[in-house]
Amino acid sequence: MSTGTLRDYSIRPEVLNIEKYVAGKPISEVKRDLGLDEVIKLASNENPLGCSPKVKEVLKKTIEESALYPDASSYELKKAIAKKLKVEQNQIFCGAGSDSLIRVICQTLLNPGEESIMGEVTFARYEDNTKLMGGTVVKIPLKDNFLDIEAMVDRITPKTKIIWFCNPNNPTGGMFTQKELDRVLGRIPESVYIIMDEAYYEYVTDGDYPDSIKLLPEYPNMIILRTFSKAYGLASLRCGYGIAHGELVQYFNRVINAFDVNLFAQTAAAAAIEDDDYLKLVHESNKKEKEYLFDAFKDMNLPYIHSNANFIMVNINGDDMKIFDYLLKHGVIIRPGFLLGMPGWIRISIGTRYQNEKFLKALEGALQV
Repeated sequence: MSTGTLRDYSIRPEVLNIEKYVAGKPISEVKRDLGLDEVIKLASNENPLGCSPKVKEVLKKTIEESALYPDASSYELKKAIAKKLKVEQNQIFCGAGSDSLIRVICQTLLNPGEESIMGEVTFARYEDNTKLMGGTVVKIPLKDNFLDIEAMVDRITPKTKIIWFCNPNNPTGGMFTQKELDRVLGRIPESVYIIMDEAYYEYVTDGDYPDSIKLLPEYPNMIILRTFSKAYGLASLRCGYGIAHGELVQYFNRVINAFDVNLFAQTAAAAAIEDDDYLKLVHESNKKEKEYLFDAFKDMNLPYIHSNANFIMVNINGDDMKIFDYLLKHGVIIRPGFLLGMPGWIRISIGTRYQNEKFLKALEGALQV
């Protein structure tokens, strides 16, 4: 007789072994729960300027085709990406954000028991999807809050299948340089896939940032991931892409859902990647506001990690959950460090000047409680 409940033994053990991903709270939920009229969200590294006006115009026209399935091959989008990056179109694969592509990579490459090496504090989806495929997670401690890619490569064994280089690293914001990458690449076996997760590539201001695309011909085991969710302001549409060896891309395309990238996402992303002027505006605004926040944290005697992304990790020398709760009640959503493996810290997405000023005022109040 059925009890109307599921038993744990009916669920794959790999699923039982992973936790649900905790996303940043949506503005609408905070308004409902706390009865607030104004809430600013600085928790999910979204672009406070939104998307390009050219993208908005394209989206309006796309409404007329909303009854149709999207192009399963994302042909026009891949064509636009390939033209921009000066790579072959067959080197591009697209999915519903980097999240989707990280899962596809693990589903395609990882066998049970094979190792996946990552930073101890980095994007959580590497660990989740490794576990989902029955792989073994190998975490390497950070060095001065930066990825220790030397130690990561030192940890490679015959069982290693994937090594995850998040650059700039999320949630810390630190990056490694071309010189640092060059020192380790020659020690990575061809059997190990090198994932260069460059979700925040467009925000980088350091001239020593690696040119990973130029490395692809020499390293067919390298896979580059980028996204339209951050600098391009299209987080709601879910569109990410990867660049890799053409033969490898063929296998990824077998695993990616046929309509993973919806019609609006394809159209918007193709228009976004061609609007260089708007991307420059986003880059300069983020740079200006980042320096503004750096100066404010110095004045407040709060240590922070120098970021090359659109967020900053700040040490509040106390209970990050207490700070999170206070800020939330005052209409500011941030990310508490304990969720990211860094208790005692908070992560702030860089907003507009108005948003940043409101956050800083609320933070001052939180630190005095």
